[in-house]
Amino acid sequence: MDPRDEELKALVVAGEIDRATEGAIRLYGPELVGWLCSVLPSEADAQDAFSRASLELWKSLRRFDGRCSIRTWCYMLARHAAVKVRSRRTEREVLVSSMPSIAGVVSHVWSTTRRGQARADDVYAQIRQELDEEDQILLVLRVDKDLAWRDIAQVLLGEDAPADDLQRKAAALRKQFERVKERLRQLAAERLEQP
Repeated sequence: MDPRDEELKALVVAGEIDRATEGAIRLYGPELVGWLCSVLPSEADAQDAFSRASLELWKSLRRFDGRCSIRTWCYMLARHAAVKVRSRRTEREVLVSSMPSIAGVVSHVWSTTRRGQARADDVYAQIRQELDEEDQILLVLRVDKDLAWRDIAQVLLGEDAPADDLQRKAAALRKQFERVKERLRQLAAERLEQP
């Protein structure tokens, strides 16, 4: 378990709920923001869910019993918030701004994470466009569409491809995919380091 998670648990045990909440939002907020943006239909919905999850974190840490990590607890709360936002069956609006002790950190984590993610998304989109056509197809079919290697081989070789050719092509595609991922990582790291 992450020692930072243990530090947060110690703050909860000591009754320092505001500090524990702020620490958890700073530590896990960026990954929660990314996850909520990927599972909800709009950024406004994701922001609403993040705010709700942050407020619920502050409220719920008093009853947190330590049977899971704080990170897992945050994801559970984010999932519940996403369900509420998605269903729109919420009672009355309770804004994070009503809890001044965490409002600033919620706003800061949201805005800095989204700016960084938007820039990273732009960089990755630009790099993907620079790849050759087969590498682009491979990325879309494997990453975006989650197709199995044999299915990707079938797409690239055509419907009449013999089974042996499909197996060989699938194995070659796995290796090609690893090379493409490494190239993407290197190029993204170089470009994201630039101001």
